[in-house]
Amino acid sequence: MKLERRLAVPGSLGLLLALTFASAVPVVGAQDRPPAPAAAPAPAAEHNAADKKDDKDAPIPPEKTVVTHHELALGGKTLKYTATAGTLLIRDEEDKPYGSIFYVAYTLDGAEPESRPLSFLYNGGPGSATLWLHMGSFSPVRIETNSPNATAGPPFKLVPNQYSLLDKTDLVFIDAPLTGYSRAVGKATAKDFSGVDQDLHAFDRFIQRYLNANQRWNSPKFLIGESYGTTRSAALADMLGNDGVQLNGVVLISSILNYNIRAGGYDILYVTNLPSYAAAAWYFNKVPNKPANVADWVEQAREFASGPYAQALFAGHNLPASQLDTVAKEVSRFTGLSVDYVKEADLRISPTRFRKEVLREDRRTLGRYDMRFEGVDLDSAGENPSYDASDAGISGAFIAALHDYLSRELKYESTDTYRPSAENIGQWDWKHRPTSGGPGMGGGEQSQPWVAADLGAAIRKNPHLRVFSANGYFDLATPFFATEYDLSHMDLEPALRGNVKFGYYPSGHMIYLNVEALHQLKDDLAGFIAQPAGN
Repeated sequence: MKLERRLAVPGSLGLLLALTFASAVPVVGAQDRPPAPAAAPAPAAEHNAADKKDDKDAPIPPEKTVVTHHELALGGKTLKYTATAGTLLIRDEEDKPYGSIFYVAYTLDGAEPESRPLSFLYNGGPGSATLWLHMGSFSPVRIETNSPNATAGPPFKLVPNQYSLLDKTDLVFIDAPLTGYSRAVGKATAKDFSGVDQDLHAFDRFIQRYLNANQRWNSPKFLIGESYGTTRSAALADMLGNDGVQLNGVVLISSILNYNIRAGGYDILYVTNLPSYAAAAWYFNKVPNKPANVADWVEQAREFASGPYAQALFAGHNLPASQLDTVAKEVSRFTGLSVDYVKEADLRISPTRFRKEVLREDRRTLGRYDMRFEGVDLDSAGENPSYDASDAGISGAFIAALHDYLSRELKYESTDTYRPSAENIGQWDWKHRPTSGGPGMGGGEQSQPWVAADLGAAIRKNPHLRVFSANGYFDLATPFFATEYDLSHMDLEPALRGNVKFGYYPSGHMIYLNVEALHQLKDDLAGFIAQPAGN
């Protein structure tokens, strides 16, 4: 199911989207599980309870490591590896510790550090710990789920991961500040981490500290982020490069690279969502003459969305009635929604409305992170789903597995509470100042992060930097068509455009929940990591 393609955007869509992004009003975008609250920044005089430390500074704990040794049968070989669970201190501009960051590293025994790749992995949120990637994707173990059905249990089943990347790279799973066992220390407060650029500086400092502590500066280095973790990675690639940390590659899993995409009054969201709606309609047999291959079907949806559909939305209320009828019928054909519903919605179907409407006759709703998951609402006549079935169906399994695994297998004990998401993270500061400016930005501050510009700058400065974008067809949190648009608008010279590759999978936001997709993704990333530098 893997497909590589280079996106060509017709002139009409290019005009529409250029106007959209030039004028967009900032709003909050997709979240990792569990979603962090989204709101405007609080006035300077107001502080979250976690920011108040009138009595005393938080103690500065020593750096801690717990080391265990393990084996994994993978690819016909037995891999002996070391697991290190611990914390490292990061320091501020005054060289004072202000954060204790928790991580779990898996390193292959006997490997030469200078030739052994090293990958840093993290989830997003913002405000999400990395238990999802850690327990579900490429570590030496993974949790089995019943996806796309709700997972039964407990007891949950943690199994050796035959799709681990340990045969290709050492792995360092990082919990973001204020999540997992990562904490503010000293004089630091939550607001020192609760923002786009604050978060970037923390990860930049952690990665450099890890390289120093483990003598890994000369190892090939990769970033692997999911969801808001892709927002982080795109900007972090440029920040690390400016600090002398040259990366070999960046893996973007289920990306969001422009948080202006949900700006009110503009139509980009509807254009970029339509191919994802088409994928869900294909999956649930809601389309006539269903093609055998979902990739062929969404390619037709791309062409319609970027052509007649985008032109119709651009016309606004000036769209002729005859053209409205024609476009509505095509929207209905691709989405499985009735023509009347499409017309009543003025051709503009929001994600929540689609999730509620497409299976309404079956009294089912669709998941947001993975539209293959079906939910049941108390009120089937409502406007929006009452919960996200793709979140509720797996959260308990992942959280339980992480707690049990850390204490039972990795022997990591703490009197602190492991936080799947940040508590009292406060008002997230969405402002972002690109370290290298960006097209049309002049290096100025953005009210919402548009980090494709940062990634483009990183590639221009390091022409050997490669990017792999992994996308799930049934992901409605970070739709693949929006990612294609963002990555095709980094203003790269022709010689650099081949640095960016795409992979597509029969899955949702968490690609690894589909074991078939995980197998494909492992193979794709194994080849990506193994590719020699400069090729």
